[in-house]
Amino acid sequence: MENSTFKAKMVANLIWRFAERCGAQGVAFIVSIVLARLLEPEDYGVISLVTIFISIIQIFVDSGLGNALIQKRVVDDLDYSTVFYCNIILCVVLYLVLFLCAPFIAGFYANTGLTLIIRVLGLTIIISGIKGIQQAYVSREMMFRHFFFATLGGTLGAAAIGIFLAYNGFGVWALIGQQIFNTTVDTIILWSTVKWRPKRRFSFERLRGLFSYGSKLLVSSLINTIYNDLRQLIIGKFYSSADLAFYNRGRQFPKFVVENINSSIDSVLLPVLANNQNNRERMKRMMRRSIMTSSYIMWPFMFGLMAVGENLIHILLTDKWMPALPFLYIFCFVDGMQPIHTANLNAIKAVGESGLFLKMEIIKKMVGICIILITMNINVLAIGIGSVFYTIFASIVNSFPNKKILGYSYFEQIKDIIPSFILSIVMAITVYCLPLSVFSNITQLVIQILAGAAIYLMGSIIFKLDSYLYLKSTVIEFLRS
Repeated sequence: MENSTFKAKMVANLIWRFAERCGAQGVAFIVSIVLARLLEPEDYGVISLVTIFISIIQIFVDSGLGNALIQKRVVDDLDYSTVFYCNIILCVVLYLVLFLCAPFIAGFYANTGLTLIIRVLGLTIIISGIKGIQQAYVSREMMFRHFFFATLGGTLGAAAIGIFLAYNGFGVWALIGQQIFNTTVDTIILWSTVKWRPKRRFSFERLRGLFSYGSKLLVSSLINTIYNDLRQLIIGKFYSSADLAFYNRGRQFPKFVVENINSSIDSVLLPVLANNQNNRERMKRMMRRSIMTSSYIMWPFMFGLMAVGENLIHILLTDKWMPALPFLYIFCFVDGMQPIHTANLNAIKAVGESGLFLKMEIIKKMVGICIILITMNINVLAIGIGSVFYTIFASIVNSFPNKKILGYSYFEQIKDIIPSFILSIVMAITVYCLPLSVFSNITQLVIQILAGAAIYLMGSIIFKLDSYLYLKSTVIEFLRS
């Protein structure tokens, strides 16, 4: 009965999180299409240059303490309050550093106009720090419905702001206003719906305990973020802002799917695994189910995007964005591997092995930097292709410890995703080869999507794929309850 109740709670929270991501990303995706038609690629390139540095600083906002709160077995108000005050002080200091460094960053890119943009957009750092502890509280207590209302409210308002400013000729400031409004409203709604409030209490002893675990995740996240942004920094410095815009736009479509599916599972999986960290056999079952189910959902979207990518860009973005197509292909494969990364890394964090987590990041990034150094002098496409080799290597490294920790090897994990992987390839090839040239582009796209969904579903039924049967039974059980 206890297991049944826990599963029901887990599924309910996963649905709330998935609904939140779908709603927010759906609105954001539509708005980005509208803005892409109103704005030039160079506008997006400018914002990408700025967000490289802000995303790096954003890692310090969390300091790994949010994950430390989720992983810790027993947490009280003293822990939450301590992390809250620590985050606020840290955010103010980080913003001041960014404010003072803005002219130097602008000088690095030889674009003096970036100074004001950096200082204004950097305000999101302080705002994010205010809501950080609420996010950790919601995740630990598995109250993900609060994310749904907060995120959707901010996204809808930001959508209106962004389109209004872009339509009235504000250019890059439309994107800035959209981001600031989104973060602000998200924070206000989250504080209004989550009843926890900081107490006038602070403990350096508790902070040291949390930081001993969280600091290693902080360094790991910092290394990971710098590495991920390094490609963009190099493209922005040695190539054009338009090249950077095409690179990022090609990543947008697969990222949209990943944000909806994988991030939903990622948010719920860590607290679930942490709650079962003393039962390794149960952790393995949960991890295996996570990899199989998320891969079953993810791969048809990724290969489907490859099949319809050219038509999709032509319809939604117009032909001026067609140079983004090769990057769409690349990141469809890269993001398709996310279920393996997510499950393995969450298992390692859940058992408290943050030191091992950090060592793995260092190994992966050393190899990744070598790949970047080899490809950066070729062209932007080569930099993108390098990320394919990196993600394969990273998936092997991420899975290696769990052969010992949980008895779940990399070869077992690959074996578990092979059925959905192969079926997705067959579906994509069939969809791509359909003779549809006599139809309009929009009609072609609709037929391709419907045909792809039908082929994948029929294949799942005929071959009785385990993940299909699991999802079917879970949905039926949820609806009955």
